[in-house]
Amino acid sequence: MSNGYSISKWESAASINAELEKLTSQPIWCVSDDALNDLLENYYGKRCQKSKALYDEAKKYIPNGVQHNLAFNFPFPLCFNRAEGAYLYDADGNKYTDFLQAGGPTILGSNYPEVRNEVEKLLRSCGPVTGLFHEAELLLAREINKHMPTVEMFRMLGSGTEAVMAAVRAARLYTKKKNVVKIGGSYHGWSDHMVYAQKVPGSGRLESHGIPARTTSLTREVPPNNLSALENTLRLNFVRGGTACVIVEPVGPESGTRPVDFDYNAGVRALCDKYKTLLIFDEVVTGFRLGLGGAQGYFGVRPDLTIFGKVIAGGYPAAGGIGGSREIINKTLAAGLQSGSKKAYIGGTLAANPLSSLAGYCTIKEIERTNACEKAGLAGDRLADGLKALIKKYGLPFVCFNQGSIVHLECSGAMAFDVSAPIKIVSLLKLLKNKENVMKRKTAMERMGAAYMANGIVTLAGSRLYTSMADTDEIIDEALQKFENVFKTVVKGVEIKE
Repeated sequence: MSNGYSISKWESAASINAELEKLTSQPIWCVSDDALNDLLENYYGKRCQKSKALYDEAKKYIPNGVQHNLAFNFPFPLCFNRAEGAYLYDADGNKYTDFLQAGGPTILGSNYPEVRNEVEKLLRSCGPVTGLFHEAELLLAREINKHMPTVEMFRMLGSGTEAVMAAVRAARLYTKKKNVVKIGGSYHGWSDHMVYAQKVPGSGRLESHGIPARTTSLTREVPPNNLSALENTLRLNFVRGGTACVIVEPVGPESGTRPVDFDYNAGVRALCDKYKTLLIFDEVVTGFRLGLGGAQGYFGVRPDLTIFGKVIAGGYPAAGGIGGSREIINKTLAAGLQSGSKKAYIGGTLAANPLSSLAGYCTIKEIERTNACEKAGLAGDRLADGLKALIKKYGLPFVCFNQGSIVHLECSGAMAFDVSAPIKIVSLLKLLKNKENVMKRKTAMERMGAAYMANGIVTLAGSRLYTSMADTDEIIDEALQKFENVFKTVVKGVEIKE
């Protein structure tokens, strides 16, 4: 039965995690050295020469040659200059099936004409930004509230990272508590207090370079999908002054890379109520991708604050925002500079600009009109089912699963490595050895990503794929043939050199 959500079934977190653990214990399976060398020479060397030249020039002026994390691809970033529906085209004219979808926001497909046309009209009338109030801000906020009733008030910002910063600040101000709890391995942007336990549960400050230890001293992590550990931390924080908020990615850390049980979020909600803590849903990826009601609508759980990003501007720049109850937002967020009032100073000169606001509003209206989330979810199901069949056909230990239009394809097990249990007792030598193993598997993942790209498939780091409404059955089947071309070249026990 149609319900407007992209997820047709919720897979067992225990069974997926068991498969991931099994993959981690396997030797590395990867494209063979011969296959890799062939694509490096004949595809990247011969068919991507403009991209290589542009990248080499960019390195003179831009750190590492690119401005965006998603562009760091092995052996070098390709330069894309055209996007249309389900496809991308690079500077050399090569065509690719786009399963990156700008990191997730373009649920309608890239460069969607109906939204683009409205944006072009706006640009002709007032330009992209005025610095003053525009009707589109109201249209967007009202539309969000229509589909997510918990978001009675909405403040638009420039990015998901800014939205996380705002939500944590608001939670601390509202509760008068300081501690923040996140789920290990989750990604909530790159602000100082959230670059903690990134990617790998239990890793703590492993990636907190340039961030004083004092800054993350009030951030705690708990293992994914573990309500007992969460309650223990909330209980311990109670004697440390209490917990301001628990922040979760509702489908699991890293956009569901580490899945959770269906009733996990309801359990988190109950614990937050018990310990008088605010629950924050990071819906940067899931908001308007899982469905118009977001993950909170799908799971039937009411967060206190919701973080938005990506799709909130329809794939256009300045995509971020924070929403919540009228009481919390009005008590905590300042409207401009309010000296003397005890409200959090939050905002941005280009936040809620007319272009971004109108693009977000038009995108949500089009999602509703076309039932885009459900269509993208069916495409995700077809892609995941096809990949599972190919994995079985070629006897590979790879793991594939999906949460609707968010598809995961784990080939090396790098992200499945979890040090949360032994972190306090292992020796430094063993930890470093494990880290080396993780890095080798990460390199194997990058090699797989390069093979996908050379066969005309754009992914997120070779392990995550986003489907859109533009992905017809024919496009998915065409992509599966490309994946099969890669899987044919995979061998066991490849020696990976970083």
